[in-house]
Amino acid sequence: MFGIHGWEWIILLVVVVLIFGPSKIPDLAKSVGKAVSEFKKGIKDVQDDVVNTAAKKPEPEEKKKEEAGK
Repeated sequence: MFGIHGWEWIILLVVVVLIFGPSKIPDLAKSVGKAVSEFKKGIKDVQDDVVNTAAKKPEPEEKKKEEAGK
């Protein structure tokens, strides 16, 4: 994942612990989890809107002309 392997993950985790401290890591992980969840929800909403818009059939031209003439 992202080209990061075993030792690189360990070094990254050590750096995070040194920067944020062990007591802040759960809060940080919770915030990241919420952000990812909101991002996925937003992507799903956009996909649903695109599908719903694509599923709508355009009105035939004759019907539009009839309504305009009334």
